[in-house]
Amino acid sequence: MGSPDFAVDSLATLLASEHEVVAVVTATDKWGGRGGKQLLTTEVKKFAIDKGIPVLQPSNLKAPSFIAELKSYKHDIQVVVAFRMLPQVVWDLPRLGTINVHASLLPKYRGAAPINWAIIRGEKETGVTVFKLQHEIDTGGIVRQKSIPIENNDDFGSLYTKLKILGAQELMIALKDIADGSAHYLPQNDAMACHAPKIFHETCQIDFNTTALDVQNFVRGLHPFPGAWFEFMGQEMKVLRCDILHDQHQYMPGSIHSDKKKYLHIATQDGFLVLQKVKYEGKKEMEITDFLNGFHWPE
Repeated sequence: MGSPDFAVDSLATLLASEHEVVAVVTATDKWGGRGGKQLLTTEVKKFAIDKGIPVLQPSNLKAPSFIAELKSYKHDIQVVVAFRMLPQVVWDLPRLGTINVHASLLPKYRGAAPINWAIIRGEKETGVTVFKLQHEIDTGGIVRQKSIPIENNDDFGSLYTKLKILGAQELMIALKDIADGSAHYLPQNDAMACHAPKIFHETCQIDFNTTALDVQNFVRGLHPFPGAWFEFMGQEMKVLRCDILHDQHQYMPGSIHSDKKKYLHIATQDGFLVLQKVKYEGKKEMEITDFLNGFHWPE
């Protein structure tokens, strides 16, 4: 059960193993693309169809017809990777229950955007957790957990790639342990929990009234998608790459300092954010010097 590209590695690894994948459950097709005229299918669906696996796309996970179809597969276990919340009638259906591959070191970063928030909050490590589903989201007993460092040059994109590969590897070990009866379901410590809520466009607006490092982490945690932004001369400016200049000053956080040719710095509480690569509204991605050379400053 999964939808985005993140889940495809786990599905591919399962298919290459001794386990039998009897069906895939994924999100329904949606209209999108330019003008909303293109029918978009999930990456998991594309992969499953290519491999000849039956695909189920229920709009209602509690629908009797879907439950009946699910039961017809007589499967032992369900694997969830980047899907939606399941009702108990679904996650409790197979004899071995349902396990979930989550891209954080649970109980930290429960929720929809764990990779983004781990970087935004300045964590030095993250990882994947394979756990058994229960009532509350991301709270079940842990079967497997593996950590990796968050490198200084990691952003959401690079960490996403590392974790989807690691998730597939840990899933295989978890399934082996469950199959041979050696799996332990370690309870999570709720006192250590923190949340990783879904990210929206307004979430991505940069607050310069904080430290330069906090802003840089924010930019890294939202790159390459959906992108951290601020308002520049009445338009939206996405910051794709930046550095930090540690320099005590008396400027207002958010104030802009530029020679209009080579550099554009923005004041923070304890220094400046040095913009290196940006995307101005309606323009392509540019190095900051190229942007400044073509930008018409107001008189």
